[in-house]
Amino acid sequence: MSLSTITALSPLDGRYAAKLSALRPIMSEHGYMHRRVQVEVAWFIALSDAGFAEFKPLSTGARAYLLGLVKNFSEADAAAIKDIEKTTNHDVKAVEYWIKSKFEARPELEKAAEFVHFACTSEDINNTSHALQIRSGRDQVILPGLDRIVLKLREMAHQFADVPMLSRTHGQTASPTTVGKELANVVVRLQAACERIAAVKILGKMNGAVGNYNAHLSAWPDFDWEAFSRKVVETPEPLGLGLTFQPYSIQIEPHDYMAELFDAIARANTILVDLSRDIWGYVSLGYFKQKLKAGEIGSSTMPHKVNPIDFENAEGNLGLANALLRHLSEKLPISRWQRDLTDSTVLRNIGVALGYAALAYTSLMTGLNKLELNEEALADDLNTSWEVLAEPIQTVMRRYGVQGAYEKLKEVTRGKTVTAEALHALINGLEIPQADKDRLLAMTPGSYTGKAAELARRV
Repeated sequence: MSLSTITALSPLDGRYAAKLSALRPIMSEHGYMHRRVQVEVAWFIALSDAGFAEFKPLSTGARAYLLGLVKNFSEADAAAIKDIEKTTNHDVKAVEYWIKSKFEARPELEKAAEFVHFACTSEDINNTSHALQIRSGRDQVILPGLDRIVLKLREMAHQFADVPMLSRTHGQTASPTTVGKELANVVVRLQAACERIAAVKILGKMNGAVGNYNAHLSAWPDFDWEAFSRKVVETPEPLGLGLTFQPYSIQIEPHDYMAELFDAIARANTILVDLSRDIWGYVSLGYFKQKLKAGEIGSSTMPHKVNPIDFENAEGNLGLANALLRHLSEKLPISRWQRDLTDSTVLRNIGVALGYAALAYTSLMTGLNKLELNEEALADDLNTSWEVLAEPIQTVMRRYGVQGAYEKLKEVTRGKTVTAEALHALINGLEIPQADKDRLLAMTPGSYTGKAAELARRV
């Protein structure tokens, strides 16, 4: 059976392949190989500038050629590396041999070929390659996806800042809010989550087999290899990697920053699960309608249905993403002694975790863009919920020292159908200043929204 979108084992590369085109070049094995080539080339060029008599500085032409191997890396190049791996049975060594193969007929580079991968352990290349992939995945896919949701929610918060809505704490009628304010709550939470994601420093180490520069010092014992390694890791691309230097490690970079990042993404995803469920509920209540799409079917047997499938899809994929992200954050920082291989296969699933998150963000945006506010349904709900005004009435009664204010309102309203007329009769009988009576009498469930509109506009 040939591999295609309908034979792929993962829905990310099958049913949803077209929606993940931005992530695939970054997090695929092709992307991994690309970054390995980038790291090897950066290390090789830096070695030529280190001042060693045995490796003179490369010519301008040689540097341009090497950087071109990175810039122009193609699927054919990745396939060639895979072919070499069939013989080596070692993926990093296959990258090294591929780079050396590109030195043929170039005497300057052929002479220096043994400085490719010089003193490096495979993990020096792998951890920095993963770091480059993760940084790109975060900065080019995850954060932009979240930012689009924040922008949409902010737009809706401002648009619906003044539209009153009945709150439903514990699923029961509660003090009114506005549609905009409820969306503003999510904007603020999600902005904070995005800031935490963006703030995580992406680390890289290049210090040898057990983190002590053993091989490096055996060749040049008087050279400051730690400073050299830091320079390669922290120098901006393309001559360096533009990462944050990790000075202490075993054979592998400890992956604590990965755990921090994946936990931060999972927290953002949890906020979006909360949003997806709330919007689903508001659609169910009729607060929102969904724009119809010609030819779309909501049920194979019930022709009337317009299902909130985008929010359901988002919720399901956010759950999948978080399950993987949490496993990654719990597992990756753990390695027996100086190295075990349990992280190797797990790291290859980072793209899967980010893929489910990116897919969810797309679904959520699709759903948000379909929504149309049903102000009539919102108004109807408020007009049948006069009991929510028991709160302001008893609060004003307390202000003026009316004894048992809470209990009196509880007796009148709890578990009963409350009418405007009944509340007005109660208000008129209160021994409070007439101005406050008039203010309470003028109040409706739709006007009792506090600072909701102001708060909604503030985000």
